[in-house]
Amino acid sequence: MANGFIHSFESMGLVDGPGIRSVVFLEGCKLRCKFCHNPDTWTKCGKTQMSPEELVKKLLRFKTYYDKSGGGVTFSGGEPLLQPDFLTESLMLCKKNGIHTCIDTAGVGLGNYDEILKHTDLVLYDVKHYTSDGYLELTGCDISETLSFIDALKKNNTPIWVRHVVIPEITDSKSHIQGLRDYIKTLPNVKKVELLPYHLLGANKYKSMGIPYPLEGVPAMDKETCKALQTEFFGGYAK
Repeated sequence: MANGFIHSFESMGLVDGPGIRSVVFLEGCKLRCKFCHNPDTWTKCGKTQMSPEELVKKLLRFKTYYDKSGGGVTFSGGEPLLQPDFLTESLMLCKKNGIHTCIDTAGVGLGNYDEILKHTDLVLYDVKHYTSDGYLELTGCDISETLSFIDALKKNNTPIWVRHVVIPEITDSKSHIQGLRDYIKTLPNVKKVELLPYHLLGANKYKSMGIPYPLEGVPAMDKETCKALQTEFFGGYAK
């Protein structure tokens, strides 16, 4: 039985899927996104390890809140797909105990996606960029792995909420958002699209870790402008 490397745990989240949710932040990520606000989750430090049984026992304490609100558990990170054995076992146990399951992912893991998605009720899919060049520029990685995950999403027809970070002078133009909309039309079973305004809340983490902040000097995205783009291009999707 695989133990999970867990960075942190949020018991009553309201923005990572429907209803009241527990959010399990797993350690490890292959991507080095310029706008990442959790660089402290990139590597597996192993400060907190937990078995799937231990985790689900903890989650069951909050099941009344899940049931009353239509909530459940969201596995986030880092990148939850980098711990496929622990993730799969945890998802299976959640489903056996009647807990709604969600993964918040960029779709860059170690494979075994079909097995993972069998036990996943919802995917919060983080579209970093929709072109190969743009993806490489923003994440430092090739787009091919996330395309493999999309193939699995299509095969399993898992419900998706798409998320995309809007960054001033990088991903905030109307032509970019139009391209994003065209790209999203190729994805299966998209139930919701969320444009997320880029913020500076993670900048201090880089300083404390002694690493340069990739978007130094780039201002936070204006929330009202982001909201207007949401309405103009994705008004037909649920909010």
